[in-house]
Amino acid sequence: MGDEEESGSHDAIEFSAKYGNWVVIKKMSIRQDTKPEEISFHLAGIRQTLDKKAFEFLKIDTQKLDAYAEKLSSGVKKNYDGLSEALKMISSQESKRIVAEAAGKEEHGKIASAYLFRRVAQNLGLDFDVSQEMLAKIYKDLKIKKPLGRQKKAQA
Repeated sequence: MGDEEESGSHDAIEFSAKYGNWVVIKKMSIRQDTKPEEISFHLAGIRQTLDKKAFEFLKIDTQKLDAYAEKLSSGVKKNYDGLSEALKMISSQESKRIVAEAAGKEEHGKIASAYLFRRVAQNLGLDFDVSQEMLAKIYKDLKIKKPLGRQKKAQA
Protein backbone atom coordinates (compact mmCIF):
# COMPACT_ATOMS: atom_id res chain seq x y z
CA MET A 1 0.00 0.00 0.00
CA GLY A 2 1.15 3.50 -0.81
CA ASP A 3 1.19 6.43 1.58
CA GLU A 4 -2.03 7.79 0.04
CA GLU A 5 -4.02 4.68 0.87
CA GLU A 6 -2.66 4.43 4.40
CA SER A 7 -3.49 8.04 5.27
CA GLY A 8 -6.97 7.79 3.76
CA SER A 9 -6.38 10.72 1.41
CA HIS A 10 -6.87 10.30 -2.29
CA ASP A 11 -6.92 12.37 -5.41
CA ALA A 12 -10.28 13.03 -6.97
CA ILE A 13 -12.22 15.31 -9.25
CA GLU A 14 -15.54 16.30 -7.75
CA PHE A 15 -17.85 18.79 -9.41
CA SER A 16 -21.42 19.50 -8.41
CA ALA A 17 -23.85 22.26 -9.20
CA LYS A 18 -27.51 22.98 -8.54
CA TYR A 19 -29.43 25.83 -10.05
CA GLY A 20 -33.21 25.66 -10.20
CA ASN A 21 -34.13 22.28 -11.63
CA TRP A 22 -30.63 21.72 -13.03
CA VAL A 23 -28.43 19.41 -11.00
CA VAL A 24 -25.11 17.99 -12.13
CA ILE A 25 -22.71 15.83 -10.17
CA LYS A 26 -19.53 14.54 -11.75
CA LYS A 27 -17.03 12.61 -9.69
CA MET A 28 -13.90 10.67 -10.45
CA SER A 29 -11.53 8.93 -8.06
CA ILE A 30 -7.95 9.11 -9.23
CA ARG A 31 -5.84 6.10 -8.38
CA GLN A 32 -2.19 5.42 -9.02
CA ASP A 33 -3.11 3.50 -12.20
CA THR A 34 -5.46 6.20 -13.58
CA LYS A 35 -4.19 7.31 -16.96
CA PRO A 36 -3.75 11.03 -17.77
CA GLU A 37 -6.13 10.67 -20.74
CA GLU A 38 -8.86 9.41 -18.39
CA ILE A 39 -8.47 12.54 -16.26
CA SER A 40 -8.52 14.79 -19.35
CA PHE A 41 -11.59 12.93 -20.64
CA HIS A 42 -13.45 13.53 -17.38
CA LEU A 43 -12.47 17.22 -17.25
CA ALA A 44 -13.52 17.68 -20.89
CA GLY A 45 -16.94 16.24 -20.02
CA ILE A 46 -17.37 18.74 -17.20
CA ARG A 47 -16.38 21.64 -19.48
CA GLN A 48 -18.76 20.52 -22.22
CA THR A 49 -21.63 20.29 -19.73
CA LEU A 50 -20.91 23.80 -18.44
CA ASP A 51 -20.51 25.31 -21.91
CA LYS A 52 -23.88 23.95 -23.03
CA LYS A 53 -25.67 25.15 -19.90
CA ALA A 54 -24.14 28.63 -20.08
CA PHE A 55 -25.90 29.23 -23.39
CA GLU A 56 -29.14 27.63 -22.19
CA PHE A 57 -29.27 29.81 -19.06
CA LEU A 58 -29.05 32.88 -21.30
CA LYS A 59 -31.97 31.45 -23.30
CA ILE A 60 -29.99 31.39 -26.53
CA ASP A 61 -31.74 29.18 -29.07
CA THR A 62 -28.94 26.67 -29.56
CA GLN A 63 -31.15 24.35 -31.62
CA LYS A 64 -31.68 27.10 -34.19
CA LEU A 65 -27.96 27.82 -34.27
CA ASP A 66 -27.08 24.10 -34.49
CA ALA A 67 -29.36 23.71 -37.51
CA TYR A 68 -27.90 26.79 -39.18
CA ALA A 69 -24.33 25.67 -38.40
CA GLU A 70 -25.16 22.36 -40.07
CA LYS A 71 -26.38 24.24 -43.16
CA LEU A 72 -23.25 26.42 -43.27
CA SER A 73 -20.88 23.48 -42.91
CA SER A 74 -22.58 21.07 -45.31
CA GLY A 75 -20.85 20.78 -48.67
CA VAL A 76 -17.75 22.49 -47.28
CA LYS A 77 -14.38 20.71 -46.97
CA LYS A 78 -13.69 19.53 -43.44
CA ASN A 79 -10.45 21.44 -42.99
CA TYR A 80 -9.16 24.98 -42.43
CA ASP A 81 -9.95 25.97 -46.03
CA GLY A 82 -13.53 24.89 -45.41
CA LEU A 83 -13.60 26.97 -42.24
CA SER A 84 -12.46 30.00 -44.22
CA GLU A 85 -15.29 29.42 -46.69
CA ALA A 86 -17.85 28.97 -43.88
CA LEU A 87 -16.63 32.17 -42.16
CA LYS A 88 -17.52 34.15 -45.26
CA MET A 89 -21.07 32.80 -45.00
CA ILE A 90 -21.23 33.61 -41.26
CA SER A 91 -20.82 37.30 -42.05
CA SER A 92 -23.86 37.33 -44.38
CA GLN A 93 -27.04 39.24 -43.66
CA GLU A 94 -28.92 35.94 -43.31
CA SER A 95 -26.47 34.83 -40.60
CA LYS A 96 -26.80 38.11 -38.75
CA ARG A 97 -30.59 37.76 -38.79
CA ILE A 98 -30.50 34.15 -37.53
CA VAL A 99 -28.00 35.01 -34.79
CA ALA A 100 -30.17 37.95 -33.68
CA GLU A 101 -33.25 35.71 -33.54
CA ALA A 102 -31.39 32.98 -31.63
CA ALA A 103 -29.88 35.49 -29.20
CA GLY A 104 -33.28 36.79 -28.17
CA LYS A 105 -31.74 39.90 -26.60
CA GLU A 106 -29.52 42.35 -28.43
CA GLU A 107 -26.84 42.13 -25.74
CA HIS A 108 -26.58 38.35 -26.31
CA GLY A 109 -25.72 38.72 -29.99
CA LYS A 110 -21.97 38.27 -29.56
CA ILE A 111 -22.53 35.26 -27.34
CA ALA A 112 -24.82 33.65 -29.91
CA SER A 113 -22.25 34.44 -32.64
CA ALA A 114 -19.55 32.72 -30.60
CA TYR A 115 -21.77 29.66 -30.28
CA LEU A 116 -22.44 29.59 -34.04
CA PHE A 117 -18.74 29.99 -34.85
CA ARG A 118 -17.78 27.15 -32.52
CA ARG A 119 -20.49 24.83 -33.89
CA VAL A 120 -19.44 25.48 -37.51
CA ALA A 121 -15.81 24.74 -36.64
CA GLN A 122 -16.81 21.57 -34.77
CA ASN A 123 -18.94 20.42 -37.72
CA LEU A 124 -15.83 20.79 -39.88
CA GLY A 125 -13.84 18.57 -37.52
CA LEU A 126 -12.01 21.48 -35.86
CA ASP A 127 -12.21 22.40 -32.22
CA PHE A 128 -10.74 24.90 -29.80
CA ASP A 129 -10.59 22.70 -26.73
CA VAL A 130 -9.90 19.12 -25.81
CA SER A 131 -13.24 17.34 -26.15
CA GLN A 132 -14.42 13.91 -25.16
CA GLU A 133 -15.05 13.16 -28.85
CA MET A 134 -11.47 14.08 -29.74
CA LEU A 135 -10.04 11.94 -26.93
CA ALA A 136 -12.31 8.98 -27.74
CA LYS A 137 -10.98 8.95 -31.33
CA ILE A 138 -7.39 8.87 -30.10
CA TYR A 139 -7.86 6.53 -27.11
CA LYS A 140 -10.20 3.74 -28.19
CA ASP A 141 -10.78 2.55 -24.59
CA LEU A 142 -12.43 5.87 -23.67
CA LYS A 143 -16.18 5.77 -24.26
CA ILE A 144 -18.65 8.64 -24.12
CA LYS A 145 -21.51 7.74 -21.82
CA LYS A 146 -24.93 8.54 -23.16
CA PRO A 147 -26.94 10.66 -20.72
CA LEU A 148 -29.65 8.87 -18.84
CA GLY A 149 -33.16 9.84 -19.80
CA ARG A 150 -35.73 10.84 -17.29
CA GLN A 151 -36.43 7.98 -14.95
CA LYS A 152 -40.01 6.88 -14.41
CA LYS A 153 -41.24 7.26 -10.87
CA ALA A 154 -41.77 4.00 -9.02
CA GLN A 155 -45.37 2.84 -8.99
CA ALA A 156 -46.86 2.49 -5.52
